[in-house]
Amino acid sequence: MKIEIKDIKETKSAYISVTGPYDQLPELFGEVVGYVMKENLQITEPPYGIYMNNPMEVSPEELQYEVGITFTGDADGEGKVKIKDIPAHQAVSTIYKGPYGQAAQIYHDLIKYTQENGYNIVGPVKEIYINNPMEVAENELLTEVQFPVMKK
Repeated sequence: MKIEIKDIKETKSAYISVTGPYDQLPELFGEVVGYVMKENLQITEPPYGIYMNNPMEVSPEELQYEVGITFTGDADGEGKVKIKDIPAHQAVSTIYKGPYGQAAQIYHDLIKYTQENGYNIVGPVKEIYINNPMEVAENELLTEVQFPVMKK
């Protein structure tokens, strides 16, 4: 597994913030992607999820997360879909191959890497879903896992 510190460029995101079970994810991703397409915005990376708490520590009803997609263009949001600017930053990153529910196993390796290389994690984990589970087998799914970091 290749772990690296990446420079993330400033961008805009269409997103929905949610509290509740993860079973809402497919519908929420559909809403966000549908909004971006309807507005004719240029998508700059695959859809992502940011996870604020740990499903091993809270009930499904207490899970807090955000689903979104980055884009270029102008938009104001609509309904549940909000727009935000994401500032440039650094992130510790790796690509995970396999089922979504097992991607968390590499979080420990990313945390260890940051500690060993003089970085502090400064925000929640972000998972970028590189390919589509409707198009590839579960063991072929690719997920980029990132934690935002700052040098100590």
